[in-house]
Amino acid sequence: MWSNFFVQQDEDGRIGVAGAGQGGGLGGVKGGRRRIHKMSDSQEGKIKLAFFVAIIGVTLTVLGMGTEFWVELAQPKNFSGNQTCQMAHYGLWKGCIRTLWVADIDPERTSCGPAELPGESNCTYFKFFTSGENAVIFKKTTNKKLNLAAAILALLSLTMMVMGSICIAMSLSKGVPFFLKPASFCFILSGVLVLISVLIFHQSVLALLSSDHSIPLHHELSWSVACVGSAGAILIFGGFLFIILSLPFSPWQKCLPQKNSAT
Repeated sequence: MWSNFFVQQDEDGRIGVAGAGQGGGLGGVKGGRRRIHKMSDSQEGKIKLAFFVAIIGVTLTVLGMGTEFWVELAQPKNFSGNQTCQMAHYGLWKGCIRTLWVADIDPERTSCGPAELPGESNCTYFKFFTSGENAVIFKKTTNKKLNLAAAILALLSLTMMVMGSICIAMSLSKGVPFFLKPASFCFILSGVLVLISVLIFHQSVLALLSSDHSIPLHHELSWSVACVGSAGAILIFGGFLFIILSLPFSPWQKCLPQKNSAT
């Protein structure tokens, strides 16, 4: 005789309710069995470690996007023929014109700069997002479509990072790995969007330089681009880590301690 009801727990932590009499025992097992996939402490620790990697990418992205050091445009240091020279640097949101002393520049450097030297600075936000006007830098006109596209993709990537972080927070709070795959999709997509934003921004710089050739300019991508590009690679790597952790037969599960089954 089977007991009327009994609760069994297997090695995966699944709770089953079985037994409905002699004739309905099998049906009770099939009908009343509930499967609750709870993550182990080891799995939770690995998810937190992968989330830490993703947070590094998010931090670098926010840091890089908030600065105006994506590109530096420098005139020849003797272009104006006096003791000062001008250079410009800008990012997604605003640009700055700096006036530097030629005496402070490295004698071996032919162009004005770098931007870290002391001097007067005049920074303004671009009017792309208000009146839709192009910016003019050293008689060269920006391409607002490319600049707007780079900014919009950057904002979309931030949105996907927030959504991925919410998925990981829910997964850890509920103790279930269900939200790992949506989180991996969000982080991978955010990393791809960040890298595409950098590429479009570079194209906008080339369009700016080709708009006028009356003033020769030396240009170079600055540290913010390196910061954002590294962030994109880290976000993609973190997304793939979440994919591996969400697999039902991932290699790390073999090392997890097995729970004793109770009948």
